[in-house]
Amino acid sequence: MPLLAIFCATFLLHGQSSVARRIVAGARDQLTWGTRYDPAYRKIDYPNGDVPKTQGVCTDVLIRAFRNAGYDLQKLIHEDMKSHWALYPRYPGRKTPDSNIDHRRVPNQRVFFKRFGRTCPLSTKESQQWKAGDIVEWKLDSGLDHTGILTDKIDREGFPLVIHNIGAGPQEEDVLRAWKIVGHFRYPR
Repeated sequence: MPLLAIFCATFLLHGQSSVARRIVAGARDQLTWGTRYDPAYRKIDYPNGDVPKTQGVCTDVLIRAFRNAGYDLQKLIHEDMKSHWALYPRYPGRKTPDSNIDHRRVPNQRVFFKRFGRTCPLSTKESQQWKAGDIVEWKLDSGLDHTGILTDKIDREGFPLVIHNIGAGPQEEDVLRAWKIVGHFRYPR
């Protein structure tokens, strides 16, 4: 890695909270698990439930990274959905919140992070507004939603790489500007 990139990667986490460092560490740890993309519905424990480490989707990257920082998105999102059901999207066949799946859906995470996180700018004109540990959400060319965690490594223009799972298991890649950005959040505020 060139010296400038090493300096910049160190700088991205310098001054960031220990929470952001733990989020990035939790996301990066998943790169070694051999997780395969698997969106199947599963009954899981509550709270602190998870699908097997060998399985998951993009939202599971966030769930596991935030759990490493002490935040159980399953419980947080489920409790907010129970109290504010009307604020969350509707899914076919669902008339009440479901702690097995609700936190694993990008649109539900988006509502939660808008309510309880800091909403950050979507523009990619200035790299310094994008911080390690931030959440990015995209609308893919196919129309599907996707999400990932920004890391402390940067590209040549100073933008962070992203850990996400779009099909090949969790990857750390230069994809921040690959799709239409529809959400940028920092949690906790």
